[in-house]
Amino acid sequence: MTDEVGVITGDLVVATDTEGDRATITVQYASAEEWYTVTGSPLTVVGRDGQWVHAAVVRAAAAGLPAGLEEMDVE
Repeated sequence: MTDEVGVITGDLVVATDTEGDRATITVQYASAEEWYTVTGSPLTVVGRDGQWVHAAVVRAAAAGLPAGLEEMDVE
């Protein structure tokens, strides 16, 4: 689920930008230029580095996130 266009599916690229205790997650179609903000982003992430957050988001996206990050447990 994205803020801009709702649910997107297919081959996607996931980007995770961490700054301090905040992680902004964006996605794009694999062959597109437009990036979309995943609903629930930015996340507050304490005690986790950017690589851990990115891996967790990729796993969750592969499983499906119909409500965006609001249903993801990053603890």
